[in-house]
Amino acid sequence: MHLTINGEARSFPQPLTVAQLLDTCGLDARKVAVERNLEIVPRSGYREALLADGDRIEIVHFIGGGLPDAAAADDDPLVVAGISYHSRLLVGTGKYKDFEETARAIEASGAEIVTVAVRRVNIIDRNQPMLVDYVDPRRYTYLPNTAGCYTAADAVRTLRLAREAGGWDLVKLEVLGDQKTLYPNMVETLAAAETLVGEGFKVMVYCSDDPILARRLEELGCVAIMPLAAPIGSGLGVQNPVGIRLIIEQAKVPVLVDAGVGTASDAAVAMELGCDGVLMNTAIAEAKDPVRMARAMRLAVEAGRLAYRAGRMPKKRYADASSPLAGLI
Repeated sequence: MHLTINGEARSFPQPLTVAQLLDTCGLDARKVAVERNLEIVPRSGYREALLADGDRIEIVHFIGGGLPDAAAADDDPLVVAGISYHSRLLVGTGKYKDFEETARAIEASGAEIVTVAVRRVNIIDRNQPMLVDYVDPRRYTYLPNTAGCYTAADAVRTLRLAREAGGWDLVKLEVLGDQKTLYPNMVETLAAAETLVGEGFKVMVYCSDDPILARRLEELGCVAIMPLAAPIGSGLGVQNPVGIRLIIEQAKVPVLVDAGVGTASDAAVAMELGCDGVLMNTAIAEAKDPVRMARAMRLAVEAGRLAYRAGRMPKKRYADASSPLAGLI
């Protein structure tokens, strides 16, 4: 019997069920999701699902889930889909030199939600480390995302696999337009969002900084709107504060800047605009000292939020002395 497993041709001397295939590959059925010819195989049916010659199989990681230990205990929590979080900084898990550095940076950031990509299981090197071994899913909320998807169909397929693997409903949707800009394809994003919300997903959505499209995503039922500050990985900071401010003013769900933050001052600017949070990856992972930058980002997000709640002084055209004029010598 000939199968294509995660893009690799494999041959077996006799027909196998999905359960037997996983056993042959040395994989724990409780930690993966399986797709056969673009259809997800329910875990309850692994023992009965008999594979046929020519089947195309995808096996992806079970990468955990769960709620943070430290749900918000102060008077200003970030509430996403009914769950409260103390930290308003969300971080990605890619681009680090290894999983150990990833874990140390996340710890320093204080983040409680971490984005994770759904990727094929390595069926050749079974000892390859997995993120879940370093970033405890019992401590952090794993947020599966659709990084690398360029169509609504691919994004929906990816998140269906993620839910099968880990049982997640809270997910991050991003559908990219092209490889050069990594801007969101909003036509495909809207289509994917409508499908996912209809299937019961709680969708946090990466989008353009267009207030009209942002409102439409909220109308579709997305639980958080995430406009880009600048192109993904650019580090340019907030390029359209007016558009983001308009999105914040009209939204009834959290608004988080996603993509384009480069340093701590960029994060503070986003929070001072009134954003509910900031999601970043490259700004921390590609810093010369990622762990130190993670701590800086944590403090910047906290400072920006405090400044927003405090209410900044009005800007003036001329000087205004801070010392009283009465009683001058």
